[in-house]
Amino acid sequence: MAEASRFFRTTLIPSFSQNSNPLHRTSHSHSQPILRRNTIRCSVSTSGDTTKTTENQRIPWGCDIDSLENASALQKWLSDSGLPPQKMAIERVEVGERGLVALKNIRKGEKLLFVPPSLVITADSEWSCPEAGEILKQNYVPDWPLLATYLISEAKLMNSSRWSNYISALPRQPYSLLYWTRSELDRYLEASQIRERAIERINDVTGTYNDLRLRIFSKYPHLFPEEVFNMETFKWSFGILFSRLVRLPSMDGRVALVPWADMLNHSCEVETFLDYDRSTKGVVFTTDRPYQPGEQVFISYGKKSNGELLLSYGFVPREGTNPSDSVELSLSIKKSDKCYKEKVEALRKYGLSMSQCFPLQITGWPLELMAYACLAVSPPSMNRQFEEMAAAASNKTSSKKDIRYPEIEEQALQFILDSCESSISKYSKFLQASGSMDLDVTSPKQLNRKLFLKQLAVDLCTSEQRILFRAQYILRRRLRDIGAVN
Repeated sequence: MAEASRFFRTTLIPSFSQNSNPLHRTSHSHSQPILRRNTIRCSVSTSGDTTKTTENQRIPWGCDIDSLENASALQKWLSDSGLPPQKMAIERVEVGERGLVALKNIRKGEKLLFVPPSLVITADSEWSCPEAGEILKQNYVPDWPLLATYLISEAKLMNSSRWSNYISALPRQPYSLLYWTRSELDRYLEASQIRERAIERINDVTGTYNDLRLRIFSKYPHLFPEEVFNMETFKWSFGILFSRLVRLPSMDGRVALVPWADMLNHSCEVETFLDYDRSTKGVVFTTDRPYQPGEQVFISYGKKSNGELLLSYGFVPREGTNPSDSVELSLSIKKSDKCYKEKVEALRKYGLSMSQCFPLQITGWPLELMAYACLAVSPPSMNRQFEEMAAAASNKTSSKKDIRYPEIEEQALQFILDSCESSISKYSKFLQASGSMDLDVTSPKQLNRKLFLKQLAVDLCTSEQRILFRAQYILRRRLRDIGAVN
């Protein structure tokens, strides 16, 4: 379901206060999920709810994700607005439903796109309603919520906005986890740590909107009417940003929406990304492989795990095709530990908690995980080394990273193995139950959505469990080797 191009490195929405720095508040991250013709008080969730309408006024909150009509209108508008002739066109594709397909032979190392700055949306873009934009800037609203509000403000003006064709071509109902209901997250992603990330993101969006509503929107209802600027439309606009906002390194890391470029879909096999090219004065990407006419052209959304791709873009790559795939393993200090308070205090000193997640890849795990495990199993006699272990677990130590404690290595590996096998059992339970899972829906549309979400969850859990099985094998082998030596 990916149909965006981006080298976007932000996962969380920045909250802000009245004294926030207006210049820079984006956090670091990036990957795929992430709309069509609804009404003013629109519902952009994918929960099957019908859209509320306001009499005689329809706002283009995007279109069906496979709509070529809106995409063609976008392509014509871009050409009329200064986009130079392209070697690609928007077509229906197998990967992403819509994508950019080569019209001519494209060489490896060739620069494509050349989207001029005038067709790029940034925090400095001119508002059709200048008063609204000025109020947000006077209140030091950071780039993310500023751009989210900008999209809604331009969408409500419909054809009066210069961005009307672009907004009409955006997806209306993405499948990113931002749009899953809490019951869907609990039901389908109970085994995966990405569920917690999704809940955190939803809470961030909700908190950011509530802050804007209380501090600004409620004070200027003539500029920000609630029937337009509400939680539902903010979920839509933030969904667009999560899935389409790119960070342009050559423009001092400025974040931007790049029409046309965001029709490119992701491939785990490519490494090319968007950036501003000073020589051509446009946003471009350089191909890392040749393309024949009719082939879909891909871009990288970044080195993301399958869970991160689902979180933002609403898709999961085929199992075994993503070299950056990983699964988060949760480790915890037991409250029954005789040194529980001392260990937790040491962890907090280095920004960690009593329960911490670490990424496992098919190739192994980080040294920080082993340091945390050593701390978890260390006896009271090693209390002088608690802080050293916590520092190593946080990667905030000036000493060598690979700190070893041979006397507790076996216990630490067993501790990791126990956590790994506990996670495997959760995945196995979900996957075994998924075949007979009652979807509890009343309409074909809801059924199709539920089936799709369930399949996404099955694909994700299968890929994450695969990594855990590999870690389990490695851990058991290392424990056998230690036993043989002893």
